[in-house]
Amino acid sequence: MFNCFVLWSVTFFLSLLFTHCIYNWKYPKSSGRLPPGSLGLPLFGETFSFFSPNTSLDTAPFLKFRIKRYGPIFKTRILGECMVVSTDTDFNNFIFQQEGRLFQCWYPKSFTRIFGVNSMLALHGFMHKYLKSLVLSLFGVDSLKEKLLPEIEQFVIKRLHEWSCQPSIEMRDESSAMIFDLTAKKLISHDSHKSLDNLRENFNAFIEGLLSFPINFPGTSYYKCMQGRKNVISMMKKLLNERRTCPKEGPDEDFFDHIIKELKKEGTQLTEDIAFDLMFVLLFASYETTSLSITMAAKFLTYHPEVLSKLEEEHKNIIKHRVNPSSGITWNEYKSMIYTSHVINETLRLANIAPAILRKTMQDIKTKDGHTIPAGWAVMVCPPATHLDPNIYEDPCNFDPSRWEKTDATVGSKSFMAFGGGMRFCVGADFSRLQTSVFLHHLVTKYRWIAVKGGEIVRTPGLKFPNGFHINLIDKE
Repeated sequence: MFNCFVLWSVTFFLSLLFTHCIYNWKYPKSSGRLPPGSLGLPLFGETFSFFSPNTSLDTAPFLKFRIKRYGPIFKTRILGECMVVSTDTDFNNFIFQQEGRLFQCWYPKSFTRIFGVNSMLALHGFMHKYLKSLVLSLFGVDSLKEKLLPEIEQFVIKRLHEWSCQPSIEMRDESSAMIFDLTAKKLISHDSHKSLDNLRENFNAFIEGLLSFPINFPGTSYYKCMQGRKNVISMMKKLLNERRTCPKEGPDEDFFDHIIKELKKEGTQLTEDIAFDLMFVLLFASYETTSLSITMAAKFLTYHPEVLSKLEEEHKNIIKHRVNPSSGITWNEYKSMIYTSHVINETLRLANIAPAILRKTMQDIKTKDGHTIPAGWAVMVCPPATHLDPNIYEDPCNFDPSRWEKTDATVGSKSFMAFGGGMRFCVGADFSRLQTSVFLHHLVTKYRWIAVKGGEIVRTPGLKFPNGFHINLIDKE
């Protein structure tokens, strides 16, 4: 009898505990009324729905369904985190403007482990500003204008010629290699043709596991991702020791030399771990983002000959007005590429390479409809919802660069968030736009191309080309 009573008591206690856990999962603590929405399944939440693949340029089904059901601001749970998703343009702008006061940059723990606990993504306040100033010393407008423009152009000219000598090339992979090699050279003087370390191969593994479930076990994508990071950091440490023994001087100096000088300064805020995480994030950004926009631009131009014709005309006029037609692109010429800028904007708007921007509330936040986002909750800003809003962009899924001639949206505005917004606006935005502009100049003036196969996209929610985009590049001469 006593044993039955004990068994009944334990069962009753476990039932109460389970019920309590389910209640807390379903109804998290809040000082006010939470936004509408569903937290999905226990543990997994709505993670599977969020990462479900789709092949459209339009707003993802995950967002469309919930916007229709709950409105532009709703709650969910992804990767174990309670969060509010915002597709409201005004509220998104408010989030960016209140950076450091009501909201702060945040990423899930799995992302922080990947990018590093001391990366620019994880640091706030003074340290973020300090690292940003270091990066701008290399990728800021002054450096682009005085140093990087001719180097970018030489890289583009060389690669396009090499591509034209091949039967076909896979645009995504080749453009990624071109941009990664350029950035790695400027950052750490890395030469992929001479080095024994296959730096880019490690980033291949890294990208594959970036948006995977964080199970760090041999054989999983996440494990391969972490191994890729480990190998890159190991290479950085080896390089640091070499540079300290034999530093570069004068014109041979790269960004790593600049970092080493910062480390030597008395009272410096920079540590080796922060430096390694910074370099890692910069290499990742160069690997993944600009190459996707270049590939998407080439794809759009392939199937929109009227846009290609207008773009060609702009660049032919630039060459026509040069004293020496074979001279390199000047900064003034770059700034005169107005239609090119429209093409880039339109490509970024439709590509939505950054499908989500994450922040965390620093205190309870009231939305305009009276709901409360509790302190400590994640907030996901969704740029695609704004970029594809028919109330902002007419016929939003149509590739139409001319729309930028009459729109009020500008880079970094609340209607165009391809590079984020507010204090966390991407420090590499100017570098990326310059690379793309130089690439398009030489592509459309010296070459024509034929799509061979591929070109289909998949969003998971990041943008991918599962079959690549293969083209045959032909020299016009």
